[in-house]
Amino acid sequence: MSREFSKIKESLASWSEIRQLLRGGEQGQLVPVVIPKDRRGFAWIALVFLALYAAGSLTLYGIVAGVALLAVALVWMWRRAIIEIEEGTTGVRSRWGAIVGTLPPGRHYLWLPWDRVDAVVDTSTEIPYSAPIVACPTAENVPLKSIEFFLKFRIVDPVAFVRTIGAGNFDLVLSSAVQDAIRQRGRRVHTERAYDLRGSDVGDMQEALNRQLGRYGVRITGANIPDVQLPDQYQQHLATREKVAKELSAYEREWELTRKRRIDTLKMEIERAKKTRDARIVEVKAALNKARKDVARMLEEQETEAQRVRWEIEARGRAELTAAENEAKALRRLAESYRDNRAVLQYELARRRLDVGAKLAENAPQPLVVRTRGGSEDSALSTLLLAQLLPRLSANGNQAT
Repeated sequence: MSREFSKIKESLASWSEIRQLLRGGEQGQLVPVVIPKDRRGFAWIALVFLALYAAGSLTLYGIVAGVALLAVALVWMWRRAIIEIEEGTTGVRSRWGAIVGTLPPGRHYLWLPWDRVDAVVDTSTEIPYSAPIVACPTAENVPLKSIEFFLKFRIVDPVAFVRTIGAGNFDLVLSSAVQDAIRQRGRRVHTERAYDLRGSDVGDMQEALNRQLGRYGVRITGANIPDVQLPDQYQQHLATREKVAKELSAYEREWELTRKRRIDTLKMEIERAKKTRDARIVEVKAALNKARKDVARMLEEQETEAQRVRWEIEARGRAELTAAENEAKALRRLAESYRDNRAVLQYELARRRLDVGAKLAENAPQPLVVRTRGGSEDSALSTLLLAQLLPRLSANGNQAT
């Protein structure tokens, strides 16, 4: 990294050296402005006087020599009046030392000796400028080893540039403005974030520099911070931190890979478990469908068996009902016949009773009255005797009949 500011200067050179100085600089310094050496003079006037003197002799040779000298003087004047401005540059024209305008690229003719080109300014090239700032303090007042600031500028108004400041003074103004801008930026950055300045957005700095340098006819076309160097001790500290951070990052990556591998394994196991579960669900559904079919078949068989048993019970019930009805009818008929027979039997029984009663009345024994002294009530002795005699009397009566 360059340790020195770029240098801007203006040079005095002949017209043949202007192109090389504007494009390549001089001894490592930038040369945006070249003051051309005026190659014109008044020697052609002497030739004019000689031509007039020769022609004044009024001889043929004198007139011829005078015409020749006058032609040489005119050619000399014409050649010295030619001004060629290189492409991409602008000439600053002055008259009697006062700037009166500019000359665009191309060939121009300055016939009068007091009409001249004071400077040739490069107005198309974006001139690079490097500014390494040393010992720039940060927000914690830690001096950074260096901050390299790089910018490109272009001269957009050559008259304002030449008239107001010039290349030498512009170098001092630009370096001072760049240092102020960089140090202000460094003061807003913490030391540990100093490396963030590399490639950071410096658009605000570019705008501030344009506001400062715009009155000189210069416009900043680009700027950046390509490099930042911290103090050696702090660099070692940051190197240790970076090493630890790299190890931590490596560990985190390793852990992330391990975690992903474990997650993938778990996902595979989950998928395998899902497939197993789905297969078991299919098997369970098949078994459930089979069980449902078996249950439906058993229910159908049981229903058929129940229907058959119901039909058998109904048939047996109807048969028993029919038998009971037949038996009831037979019993009813038997009862009717029995009722009729009973009436006849009762009639025969009643008639026989009458016959028996009549016969008994005819052969009935005479009553025997046994009286006792004890009064009108029967005694125990009379009762005993009566109980013994009555059966005998009844037996005799039956035999007689």
